[in-house]
Amino acid sequence: MALGLICLQALWVLSLGQPWQASAQPQPAAAAASAVPPPAAVSATARRVYESARSQLLQIRTLLKSQDSQASVGSGFLVSEEGHVLTNYHVISQVALEPDRYRLRYASTDGQEGQLELLDFDVRRDLALLRVVAPKGAEPGLKNRGSLSFRPVSQPLAKGDRIYSMGNPHDVAFAVVEGNYNGLVERSFDALIYYSGSINAGMSGGPVVDEAGRVVGVNVSAMFFAQQMSFLVPGEYAQALLERSRHAKPISQPAWGRLREQLLAYQEELSTRFIAQPWQAPAAGSADIYRLPVPQELFMRCWGRGTPADSKGLEFQRSQCRMEHALFIDGRLQTGYLSMSHEVYDGAKLGPLRFAKQYSASFRNERLGRDDKDRTAPFCKEEFVSSKEGLPLRAVVCLRAYRKLAGLHDLSVLVTTVDASTQGALGRFNAAGVSFDNALKLSAHYLEGFGWTPKTPSNSNNNSGGAK
Repeated sequence: MALGLICLQALWVLSLGQPWQASAQPQPAAAAASAVPPPAAVSATARRVYESARSQLLQIRTLLKSQDSQASVGSGFLVSEEGHVLTNYHVISQVALEPDRYRLRYASTDGQEGQLELLDFDVRRDLALLRVVAPKGAEPGLKNRGSLSFRPVSQPLAKGDRIYSMGNPHDVAFAVVEGNYNGLVERSFDALIYYSGSINAGMSGGPVVDEAGRVVGVNVSAMFFAQQMSFLVPGEYAQALLERSRHAKPISQPAWGRLREQLLAYQEELSTRFIAQPWQAPAAGSADIYRLPVPQELFMRCWGRGTPADSKGLEFQRSQCRMEHALFIDGRLQTGYLSMSHEVYDGAKLGPLRFAKQYSASFRNERLGRDDKDRTAPFCKEEFVSSKEGLPLRAVVCLRAYRKLAGLHDLSVLVTTVDASTQGALGRFNAAGVSFDNALKLSAHYLEGFGWTPKTPSNSNNNSGGAK
């Protein structure tokens, strides 16, 4: 039986605008003190590049229109003599989506302040292009300050090269952080630079430059449960946004339409590339009965665990795979990522009745979302289906529609095998922010990944109680 869906109406690293901190392991006071090295002296090169760039550095503040209360703060930098400024999308997202409620202001390193307007953004790369607004009858406040230039793509950095991040951390003061370029992040769908340096909240949108003061990247995120693991948007994407939109008209209405357009294009590429990948083949000589849809680790990371071999109750093996980066929409919503998990159960030590009770409970415990401000309640369809190889499955497919992003949905597919009395597999696939057509394609692709592990002399005896 083919899986059917009826038409519906109506997604590890956090952005620097919303940091969280994991608690560190406590240490004795004496040991902690001895383990802390003295602060590193700022190098002569760091001082030089900061002094060269300081006139182009800005703090970007989002304020309520009705008062001067600060809603968020980030960093940015001048990239043209006409007053164009680059920063992160997540720094200015409130102005992009609620321009009637919020406004943008800048503050320079010498204390000069003024108004900014939003020209365009690239939600996929978490970038935004702003422009300084001159008071009526006056010259722009930041005229003749110069602008930062970009390092040519034809001159790539080498791993270990020193680069310098700048911004205004925690609204304290402008700062420069010296670190190392460590290439691009592996297994990432979009290019991100891995930077060994401490980037803090408030530095989002600030420039990262080479020793010649040329922009190589833009501060975007950090792992706050690790030391000196930060990430940058490659400078080429910031330069492309500048060239593409430098003459754009200011955005004065909620930009949901522009956001939707970019997200639809992104999910089309993501879905197409994911479906084109074959599922991983079972390990040679595997004793597992079931073949499960485990993705290639091209832009996802996978982890696994299981019960001890001497377990006396229900035995299981669990694997989880997910993309580590999502697209920031606003303070409540992130989208544009895929994830999946699988659990394989062996209840031979429990017997059929006790196994069936626990197996069914695992299925019922899966949460599929609810109605909220951003998405509708899930609409679900459940059927008993068969994989291409004839493996009987129970499948539930759910979609939640985005309220302000028409045509985009969150997809959840929940699958269990129903072919054996004391063995089974439970799988779940999630896709955040996909079209209805791609939700159908992704669901079918996922279901096609289920089957039986091919029998070999080493595992044929182990399958005697499993597949029918």
